[in-house]
Amino acid sequence: MKFIIKILLTAISVVILAKILPGVGVESYGTAIIVAIVLALLNFIVKPILVILTLPVTIITLGLFLLIINACIILLADYFVGGFSVVNIWWALLFSLLLSILQSIFESLVGAE
Repeated sequence: MKFIIKILLTAISVVILAKILPGVGVESYGTAIIVAIVLALLNFIVKPILVILTLPVTIITLGLFLLIINACIILLADYFVGGFSVVNIWWALLFSLLLSILQSIFESLVGAE
């Protein structure tokens, strides 16, 4: 049940950010749910591999390279999901930062109930 709630909250965050950011677009709410599922799968499968492969760079940059990895995950979701578009890596970077902030806010609100 927690997974479904987290997916729905991520989908809401994707819709909100697509309306705010001009470099990000999502066609419908159904597409936003698919984006949330794809992001969850990519974060579960691909992100750990990328983190391990780029560990030396991540250590040298004191962890800031993880932001680039998150942006790459967003661009991968853009590639896999039709109806979801991100213009370039800079918009993906901003989108991933704001998505993390919104998810934290939503999670704290849902956890408070």
